[in-house]
Amino acid sequence: MPIKIPSDLPAFNVLTHEGVMVMSEDQAARQDIRPLRIGLLNLMPKKIQTENQFARLIGATPLQLELSLIRMSEHKTRNTAAEHMAEFYRPFQDVKASGEKFDGLIITGAPIEHLPFEDVTYWDELCEVFDWTRTHVHSTFGVCWGGMAMINYFHGVKKHILDHKAFGCFRHRNLAHASPFLRGFSDDCVIPVSRWTEMRQEEIDAVPELRTLLHSDDVGPCLVEHPKTRSLFIFNHFEYDSDTLKQEFDRDVAEGTPINVPANYYPDDDPSNPPQNRWRSHAHLLYGNWISEIYQTTPFDMSKIGYETTDLRAHED
Repeated sequence: MPIKIPSDLPAFNVLTHEGVMVMSEDQAARQDIRPLRIGLLNLMPKKIQTENQFARLIGATPLQLELSLIRMSEHKTRNTAAEHMAEFYRPFQDVKASGEKFDGLIITGAPIEHLPFEDVTYWDELCEVFDWTRTHVHSTFGVCWGGMAMINYFHGVKKHILDHKAFGCFRHRNLAHASPFLRGFSDDCVIPVSRWTEMRQEEIDAVPELRTLLHSDDVGPCLVEHPKTRSLFIFNHFEYDSDTLKQEFDRDVAEGTPINVPANYYPDDDPSNPPQNRWRSHAHLLYGNWISEIYQTTPFDMSKIGYETTDLRAHED
């Protein structure tokens, strides 16, 4: 079954060209089925690129999905046309006011990891999003900075600045072969990494309800779950295109920013060679497994999504 997105969203043509099944609003309306409602809170500057990346992964499953694009209410993006934002994105406050619920929500990364969480201009509203997910989202997936922000907010795990950028493709060990999220995974896999910060394994291990699923000896914990709330936190970038690290490397070189050649990315570590994608299959497995778990556990009656809670955070405000 296809992913349902607006026919004039750029991702529609991109995914159609790649062979991913997509469906317009009119086509979906003629099917007697409840699609899974997946929200994408897109915090990345290049909105369209990020839309394509995540739509490609979740759209490869055999289920019908409806993707909703969400933005922070007051934050204005400078890298995506205002017309695109106005046509395809809804402010979070509008989504919240509508009372609607989602089977899944992806919260992306953002290039603001050098800032303390509390100094981010939209931090207060993002905390409001986190609290809202507990009663209006069945399963939440925080990616890179989004995952770091989530695990810090709910569980008090701190973000630490690295003395050099973790940049390249690194092998990660599968620590939980029986996890439904790692169904079909090899004993290890390669994942793109691009960050100046880290979460430390010993601090994650100090929170009993957290479980690390993927870990790298070179760049630390990668994929962590909180089973009770069906939350996943991933600190690296399975969603990256083949040339995303190259784009970041070329940008920094052009701007004169000191940067190392991304490790284990170019053949022979030579930037004149075209990079090779060695993570695509595991990326599809992870997001396909996430969608499958949502499908098997989410209530058919969407009004039953979520549960009441007083405060699941491990820290005091």
